[in-house]
Amino acid sequence: MSSLLKNDSPNSRRDFLIKTTLAGLGTSLAGVAGAIPLTNSETKQLTPETSTRFTILYTSDIHAQLHTHDEFFWENGKAVYKKRGGLAVLKTMINHFRKQNPANTLLIDGGDYFHGSAVASLTEGEALIPLLNDFNYDLILPGNWEVVYKKKKMLYDMGHANAAKICANMWHKTTDADNGELIYPPYWVKYIAGTKVGFIGYTDHLIPKRQSPAYSEGIRFEHADFNVAKYIKLLKEVEGCGIIFIVTHMGLAQQVGLANNPAVAGADFILGADTHERVRVPIEGKYSKVVECGAFGSFLGKLDIEVENGRIKNYKYQLLDVDPAKYPADKKLQSKVDKASAPFHQDLSKVIGTTTTPLVRYFVMETPMDNLITDAIHWKFKTDIALSNGFRFCQPLAVDPKKGKADITREFLWNMLPVDSEAKLGIITGKQLWDWQEKELQNAFAKDPSKRFGGWFVRFAGMEVNFTIGNELGKRVNWIKVKGEPLDINKEYSIVACEREGDPDDTLCRIEKVKNPKRSGVLMHDVIEEYLAAHSPVSPKLERRATATDQPHTLLTQLQGTTYEFR
Repeated sequence: MSSLLKNDSPNSRRDFLIKTTLAGLGTSLAGVAGAIPLTNSETKQLTPETSTRFTILYTSDIHAQLHTHDEFFWENGKAVYKKRGGLAVLKTMINHFRKQNPANTLLIDGGDYFHGSAVASLTEGEALIPLLNDFNYDLILPGNWEVVYKKKKMLYDMGHANAAKICANMWHKTTDADNGELIYPPYWVKYIAGTKVGFIGYTDHLIPKRQSPAYSEGIRFEHADFNVAKYIKLLKEVEGCGIIFIVTHMGLAQQVGLANNPAVAGADFILGADTHERVRVPIEGKYSKVVECGAFGSFLGKLDIEVENGRIKNYKYQLLDVDPAKYPADKKLQSKVDKASAPFHQDLSKVIGTTTTPLVRYFVMETPMDNLITDAIHWKFKTDIALSNGFRFCQPLAVDPKKGKADITREFLWNMLPVDSEAKLGIITGKQLWDWQEKELQNAFAKDPSKRFGGWFVRFAGMEVNFTIGNELGKRVNWIKVKGEPLDINKEYSIVACEREGDPDDTLCRIEKVKNPKRSGVLMHDVIEEYLAAHSPVSPKLERRATATDQPHTLLTQLQGTTYEFR
């Protein structure tokens, strides 16, 4: 029998039928029924009185952002900042929509809830548990950052959440032939609005490569197409589901790639997450439709489904701003948020510097926020090059128009770098640097979406890179300059970057065989604080450190070849 369902309970006739059916599915699933046709109109009015409706409220990538904050919007080719989010504001908004259809509303989160702020990091997610449970989520999925506190702690944090959990591609890693059991149930079934609805969960199979390998030690991952067709067939033929959703934390490019994969034939929607994209009109794939609902608790996805004869007749999807001007904070939850923050408030509220330009991290190739970080590392260690991963977390920090500046607090530093890593130094050749850039461009822009990391392009100081996104692997880099001079492939260059726990000693920022690797003993937070103390006010901006011949410098999404726009 397949190990995929070993963790399912054998105590019911239904479970026996499920396992028996899976065993008999075989490797070919060409006979799986096609996707249920959906209306072409994203906002078609639901027909009153003629059918039954249910609503899915969807959050993802909250990243433990507890409070209302600045949020970035791209309007008419310019950055605009507005106040959005806050868990207590989100709670009021969710309650508002639940009251409109109380018996037939589901609340789902797509992952990356337990990590991304100081309170989360300093308690390893525990302070976030009662706040999550206050929302009464129906279903949650582990994201790529749920593993950051390592497997045992992930199991604790997720295990203390009252919601159902699913993930069909995370196994306990063992040495036996079956290589372990699924960590979470692969799917969840809910009878709602007169029909059976099935949900299958998937997180990013590239987690061990894109993040510190030690985080996911003891966990094995597979791509969703490894078993998604089996579960769709099972949900239809055994569970009797007329409607199927796939809940994913894989990044928009991977999710659109999955929607075009015949393996998902029969699934109606992919509820996506990971890359913080704001899908306002569902993206049409060949076999399913894809949505993604932004990040940091700034947005709420709302999908209204009209059901007829157990299938989707019509739907209406909206991406809604979590706007404190429209939805006052829920007082009870705000009290819990304040209590969770209180032990750390005095330290985290300390101002460590100021900026006269907005700190923002939404651009794919280069960001003012990461220019600040890499400039600080570069200044501290006096290397030729300073490197940083292409992180996505951290809401922006806007400048007060009256003061002409914004205070950078220790709490915001934790938002920028929620893992306080040690700086590590080494020596590489120009050839290594060039080859590494090609690999990182492939991670960000691979033509095969399943090979794309959820993060953006790496960030750096001391160098400039020009490339062509549309070219093949090994042919994207056009030129590299170090300290204003063309790269010499035979020359050695000194580098500094964040240590990734679990990497081999001679690996630095995914560059292998680094010469003379050395841990500095200095943490990144200390470097940033020291730099800000010496240089405030800072004014980081886009400097064209990374440029593409075929995309604007202000590129805001990895997804190519669709009409989707980030705004």
